Amino acid sequence: MSLFINSILRSAGHNNFRIFNLCRLFHVTQVDQLYSPAALGIDGYLQTRRRIKDQFENFSDKFRTKMNGFISDPKSMIFTEDLKNMVHMAEPFDLELLLNMIKKFNSQSSEFRFGSFIFGPVVMRMFHFLDAPKEALKCFEDPINKGFFDQLISYHILLDLLYNHEMYDEMYRVFEVVKEKQINMTKFPKYPVTLILAACYKQNTPQSLEYASKLWSEMTKMGTAPLRRACTFFAGLALKQGAPHIALESISTQKQHYVTIRNIKAMALADMGRLEDALPVLRTVLDIDIPEEKDKHTFFEETITKVRNAVEKSSNKDIRKEFDDIVTALNDRRLIDNQTLEQLLNTEITVKKQRDAPPFQQKRLPFQQRHKKRNNNLA
Repeated sequence: MSLFINSILRSAGHNNFRIFNLCRLFHVTQVDQLYSPAALGIDGYLQTRRRIKDQFENFSDKFRTKMNGFISDPKSMIFTEDLKNMVHMAEPFDLELLLNMIKKFNSQSSEFRFGSFIFGPVVMRMFHFLDAPKEALKCFEDPINKGFFDQLISYHILLDLLYNHEMYDEMYRVFEVVKEKQINMTKFPKYPVTLILAACYKQNTPQSLEYASKLWSEMTKMGTAPLRRACTFFAGLALKQGAPHIALESISTQKQHYVTIRNIKAMALADMGRLEDALPVLRTVLDIDIPEEKDKHTFFEETITKVRNAVEKSSNKDIRKEFDDIVTALNDRRLIDNQTLEQLLNTEITVKKQRDAPPFQQKRLPFQQRHKKRNNNLA
């Protein structure tokens, strides 16, 4: 259903990027997307797609017929340019053809390939644009395509597409491949880690907390520092699963001036009954905020409610009075808002576009600096 609607909208708008965003609104199974199209490089894919579709405007059907002939003929080859053109002009009805072209292209002897074009990320962007998670997963897991998607950005795009369709169990399978492959000598790449923890948060089950906790322990042992959003997904899941001690520990390395970290810390301490530690967290923003400041250091209403519930269970009158005074001051400065942790965690992530195949190359220093650096390393 969603693929059909996407096709109609794209035909009407001729791949206009705004239409692409509109298409997402019609996905009947899709939740809020986590990464922006620009972060996944889909905007660049659309630019190339528009150019190639213009070139093939009058003979696209003939080209498709020719590619189908190449697929059925064991003596014919799929060349780099053939696959590149098909990937950029593909519509939903082309997916079966594309899957066969990719299989044949990848199974051809490497001695006949002289180009260095990296297909993995571009193909995944195509699947993402066409909103085809099942076909993307099928292509990724096909043994014939081994090595075709061995790029971190390809994993990132696929996981994001599966996340959009709530295919969380499939995400676990893909992530296990990510850990096993260790592309660029990285077992826990930051963006896939964020997505898998987002999946754990969305599932919100004891099993997903167990999986996330095990992953977190593995990263900790290897000295891997996850992104802040990954930390907050893990902590948010722990809070929902009644494990505030895990939530508190997971954000221990993060700076408290971030709104998610500050609120999670206050909520976790309140859930643990540690009001003598929770109230100072609420009070900290009173020392740094001024009424005229644009980006205020706020607390969620749900955070205040959680702390209030813990305070009401306390028989300590001094704590109750201190809490009331703090809330009055927060209200006076308009430092309590209606936004929830859930809403903030699901905010779209915009990051700088990743290169498909970043060369591992370090700028060469002048001789004197290299010599000095070498001596420093030996010291």
